[in-house]
Amino acid sequence: MKGNEASWDRIARVVLGVALIIGGLAAVGGTGGYIMAAVGLIPLVTGLVGWCPIYSILRTGTKADTNATV
Repeated sequence: MKGNEASWDRIARVVLGVALIIGGLAAVGGTGGYIMAAVGLIPLVTGLVGWCPIYSILRTGTKADTNATV
C-alpha cells in the first residue's frame, strides 16, 4: 500500500482530527460529542497513515507521483 497524501494534506488531517476529538469530548460533550470525536478519528488515522481510501477508490491523491514517466 503506497501513500497517496502529500505532507500538507497529512498535517491538515491530523490537525482537523485532533480538533474534532478535543472539541467533541471537551466542548460539546454527551452523545453529540462522542459522535464528533468518532468522526475525528477518520482524518486523524488517515493523516497518520498517509493513505486515504477515498483517494484510492477515485484513483487520485494529493501526493506527487515521483515515478511518473515523461
